[in-house]
Amino acid sequence: MSLTAEQKHLQHRATYNAALEHCPARQLLETISSKWVTLVLLELAEGPRRHSELRRRVAGASQKMLTSTLRSLERDGLVLRHVTASVPVRTDYELSPLGRSLLGVVYGLKDWAEASMPAVELARLEHDHVAGETPGLPEAAPGKIETKRNNFSHI
Repeated sequence: MSLTAEQKHLQHRATYNAALEHCPARQLLETISSKWVTLVLLELAEGPRRHSELRRRVAGASQKMLTSTLRSLERDGLVLRHVTASVPVRTDYELSPLGRSLLGVVYGLKDWAEASMPAVELARLEHDHVAGETPGLPEAAPGKIETKRNNFSHI
């Protein structure tokens, strides 16, 4: 017997629930929500890169962190690793089709973070002021800082 699209969807939701502690989807969510993963995916979106290129372009990533991130992404099927036998050996990384399918979410998150920073900075200042951690708010009062409108009105 064949399942309808709705039945498949419900079966899938019953199988994976990221709210559950030991769910594989939760583990994947933990991986892809790392700042290093996000930054590496954004860099690889522009095309294949060598490890040394990624290290130069992903500011603040240590060699150990970058290697660990790339191994994790490769294990999850989001990144492909190509080794070319030469002296020295050349290793290139690129997004897999599965990794490319994640880019819309990653770009959306990046765009939201960049567009929302003025509002977040104001909220932080207000919070710290109320908590007594700062002497006072800057000249701009709440509502005077304009934030860019984003494409997330559906959320």
